[in-house]
Amino acid sequence: MNEGVTISEIFDIQSAFESFLKSFQVKKGEFKYRELVRQMALRNQRSLYVNFDDLLIYDKRLVEHLHLDPAKTIESASRALLSVMKVEDPEYARLNPRLNVRFKDSPDILPLRQVRAEHINRFVRIDGILTRMSQVKHKLVNAVFECQICHERIAVEQRELNLVKPSRCANARCRNTVAFKLIFEKSSYIDWQKAVLQEKPEELPPGELPRSIEVIITDDIVDIARPGDRVSIAGILKPRVEVSAKGLRLSILSSILEANCIEVQQKDLINLEITQEDIAKIRELSRDPMIVSKIKASIAPSIYGYDDIKEAIAYMLFGGEPKILPDGVRTRGDINILLIGDPGTAKSQLLRYVAQLAPRGLYTSGKGTTAAGLTATVIRDKSTGEFYLEAGALVLSDGGISCIDEIDKMDEKDRVAMHEAMEQQTISIAKAGIVATLNARAAILAAANPILGRYQPNRSLRENTNLPVTILSRFDLIFPLRDEPEPERDEAMASHILMLHQKTDSSLPPEIIPTELLRKYIIYAKANVRPRLSDEAKEKIKEFFLSMRAQALSEQLPIPISPRQLESLVRLAEARAKIRLSSIATREDSEAVIRLLMSFLTKVGFDESRKAIDIDTIMIGVSRSQREELQRLLDLISTMQSEVDGNPIDEEKIYERAEAEGFNRRFVEKTIHQLKEQGILYSPFPRKIARV
Repeated sequence: MNEGVTISEIFDIQSAFESFLKSFQVKKGEFKYRELVRQMALRNQRSLYVNFDDLLIYDKRLVEHLHLDPAKTIESASRALLSVMKVEDPEYARLNPRLNVRFKDSPDILPLRQVRAEHINRFVRIDGILTRMSQVKHKLVNAVFECQICHERIAVEQRELNLVKPSRCANARCRNTVAFKLIFEKSSYIDWQKAVLQEKPEELPPGELPRSIEVIITDDIVDIARPGDRVSIAGILKPRVEVSAKGLRLSILSSILEANCIEVQQKDLINLEITQEDIAKIRELSRDPMIVSKIKASIAPSIYGYDDIKEAIAYMLFGGEPKILPDGVRTRGDINILLIGDPGTAKSQLLRYVAQLAPRGLYTSGKGTTAAGLTATVIRDKSTGEFYLEAGALVLSDGGISCIDEIDKMDEKDRVAMHEAMEQQTISIAKAGIVATLNARAAILAAANPILGRYQPNRSLRENTNLPVTILSRFDLIFPLRDEPEPERDEAMASHILMLHQKTDSSLPPEIIPTELLRKYIIYAKANVRPRLSDEAKEKIKEFFLSMRAQALSEQLPIPISPRQLESLVRLAEARAKIRLSSIATREDSEAVIRLLMSFLTKVGFDESRKAIDIDTIMIGVSRSQREELQRLLDLISTMQSEVDGNPIDEEKIYERAEAEGFNRRFVEKTIHQLKEQGILYSPFPRKIARV
């Protein structure tokens, strides 16, 4: 303890804080807070941030007073700061009589779920996610009233939300107790904002609804955070009287947090959870030449097989590098993956595992998800009528992974809301006069079921799922999961499952990395590694892209790859380098991700009729051969219509003529139905067809 505070029966908090600000030394001769006070004046700041550890080192009684009587302690500390400022910079103190002391890095974090009556009127620190923020308003702190009878002016300090008027005129000869006018230009104000702090999704107990608390933010810390941000808020927990539906004040109280300090937790700050011992283990693991295979094997080890899918998920967990191009355009580094599979192929299990493993992972199901729940919504406060912006799942998982199960069960109008989030990684809202853009820098792992229950390999991706091509084209990798009898695989899978049920101890095989260590490995890599492509890796990707594109120079072959897949390869190669904690993505990384991309393209982008990869089956929903057949059919209908002077044609005649031209009747029926839905054909009369 420093010698600045004298021990006495009456502990003078203001004097103690003045002594602390003047005399606390970090090193011999270096006065930390005296220097920070000087910098406040130079930078035009009104708040001084005091570290809890410094208070404990100096005098633990200051911390005790802060916890037990926070309102008085914070007020005394602010007066002490003003007193010190008058010595350091008298002019700045004269111009800024309201200075704030804010206490950060409190070691005691109170979980939101454990807020109890004993914490009322105590100084607490609560971590969570901001889900709502009001507009910045202006609160009266010192209201000046004028007596309407004798014109005497009375100043009334405003401590509550309700406006407090003078009880009577300050002029002894005036008996006025009612007629007072507020003089706005003589009163003083501070900025005021209301927010809602919610529990973090990863801390939510299973089967429980997330809890939240209202937060009052004032003065120079308004608007330093926005909906979706993860924050740590220290302040005073105050009681608030509940009001019944009939307007009666109840004896039941709720709590509200008056913020003293708000710290926005950036993605990199999650790295603080990792100890030096963890870092040593992580670096040792990264030197293993088989680290990529080990991490792949450590992803959902209870699920048998799916090597390519687990490899892709490993890349998604680590992610590529986002880039800001010279023209200001941002390209995403997050990798999006879609799983389309038969029932019982462990899709949901994979998603739930990834949501638990990933830093800031969030799981949701398409059946119970709306556009507002995914992105953001504008809601109205019942008490004030004010509109608030409330963040949805994609905003809450900013910097992590959003796992969306049964995405095919979502309403089509709700799915449209994902388009912007998947490519631009933002959520734009323009409702009820609120125009805002929120960050949604999250990777998306989605799962869908095939239309007919099981995936049909002889049908295109578009025919196997009801997802629109605008969504499909935004996934970097798409994998079908098929449940087919294979004697060798079935025997290995049965042995694996039975062994899991038979095993009594919880020990892991040596090649499996424990989940907690793997999570820390991911956090460390994302925070500390910024890989870029080596010249050899770049040339390998370029060579592959050009050779694939060259195949389309033949008139008979479709375009097998687009620039979107080129960007996907860069992201995947960077992610693979990040797994090795390497700042350089090598040729080996490029070769590995090219193999993975080819696995995806040959399974879902293959045109059976041309026996070639056709990217159009994913990007626009129909292959080149199907598009040519479609055009032939349209030309035939146009020809038949011109033969009858533009009149509608009998539908049966189209089928007969098309079959004579070599078309399959089922294809013609399905295509005509689709073209009618798209508005290219129409039926002016029953069983009659015409072009629009």
